[in-house]
Amino acid sequence: MSQYRFGFILEQTLGHVTHARNLMSNVARDPDVSPSWGLIAWEAGRLGRRLPLYRSNWTVRAGIRARRAIGRMIRRTRLDALYFHTQVPAVLSTTWMRRVPSIVSLDATPVQYDALGEAYHHAQGPGWLERFKWTMHRDCFRAARHLVAGSHWAKQGLVRDYEVPDEKISVIPQGVNVAVWSRPAPRVLHRGTVKILFVGGDLQRKGGLLLVEAFRTLRPLGVELHLVTRDTVPTEPGLFVYNRMEPNSFPLKRLYHESDIFCLPTYGDCLPMALSEAGAAGLPLVATDVGGISEIVKTGTTGLLTPPGDGRTLASALESLVLNPGLRLELGGGAADLVAQELDAQRNTQRLLDLLKQESRGPFEK
Repeated sequence: MSQYRFGFILEQTLGHVTHARNLMSNVARDPDVSPSWGLIAWEAGRLGRRLPLYRSNWTVRAGIRARRAIGRMIRRTRLDALYFHTQVPAVLSTTWMRRVPSIVSLDATPVQYDALGEAYHHAQGPGWLERFKWTMHRDCFRAARHLVAGSHWAKQGLVRDYEVPDEKISVIPQGVNVAVWSRPAPRVLHRGTVKILFVGGDLQRKGGLLLVEAFRTLRPLGVELHLVTRDTVPTEPGLFVYNRMEPNSFPLKRLYHESDIFCLPTYGDCLPMALSEAGAAGLPLVATDVGGISEIVKTGTTGLLTPPGDGRTLASALESLVLNPGLRLELGGGAADLVAQELDAQRNTQRLLDLLKQESRGPFEK
């Protein structure tokens, strides 16, 4: 019989969908945990679309849905602890968080998200609204028993901008299941066609259009560019586009395994899961220095960092890897080692569960 009963409230937007799938798979490995799942969908629904604030404000919509999900869980069983990912569905659930020991996980604070706002087409509101938003999030972080940051960058934001004590925060990246993303056979030196891979739903924000421009300058070197995205891209020689790839699917993993370089010149991101997937597959990483990306893309060790929006530097970084197969192998091996050590989702899920178990046992102040 399971010893711990945990409720999981998981935001279902962007890369959080894949994180939720990985978490559900890995939590099932712990026989001592009986989980209840609350998946907080983005869509407003037919009735919700008639309510102005509900349909237009994701925090309100997610918060209401989270409260309802927790209520359903509590009616079925007594929860020993709650886990929220991200803080968005947690903000309106502080009353529950004061009753049930809770951990809130996030990959960026609202202040950090605002700083990346242009890339996400996100604009800040008037001063009074931003102060109110800040207070709500500070109170949410205070109500949580513990916080889990997906990167050291996110942890710094909590300490600096929200008055959270350093010791209240653990850095546990989401990562990927390394065993299923690792390449079946070791990579070997080759001087044939070099395949560059990009994986990003939002082609503009993730820098895909800039990458296409850089690719055109490299095409005479014998290069292919493979784009996994939901956006439409006109075909041209050496360019391959995949619009219907499913996360964690075999065709997607095969594409990682058959490629030579992974490139994500994003304008705005926290710590994209695609970089962990590429690292686990043994690919050298080329990305921009935004958010927490420098924690996985380390120049000279796992890949090359470039400034966002700098097409010339991006093309130069890619050219250095295209022309040097030995460097590709060296940096790809470094990326695989780093992901295996720090970004293995199976191991990090167990760290999270151990933290939930620890917090669920301690005294909880009402």
